Amino acid sequence: MTHARPLFAAALALSVLTGLSAWASGDDHEQARRALERGEGLPLTHILQIAEVETGGRVIEIDFERDDGRWIYELELLTPGGRLMELEIDGATGRVLKREYDD
Repeated sequence: MTHARPLFAAALALSVLTGLSAWASGDDHEQARRALERGEGLPLTHILQIAEVETGGRVIEIDFERDDGRWIYELELLTPGGRLMELEIDGATGRVLKREYDD
């Protein structure tokens, strides 16, 4: 079963990238691509793996923005328990910065 996690992450990444509502705007996608090309950010697939390990939830929206000089991925997820969660991940290090449930 060691191959299941990378396959799941790839499938999740594909579903997020092809979903119309996954990225808040096309600019977010372009900013993330340019940051990755400059070595300033991690690939989205890596960020999605972190989100999966941290929450087990399904990503429904992604924002990518600059905050205090660093790139931040803001993910909105639906947890296995049916709750909405916002997860902020440092785009360069992959460190989870914030985890917040929407009430």
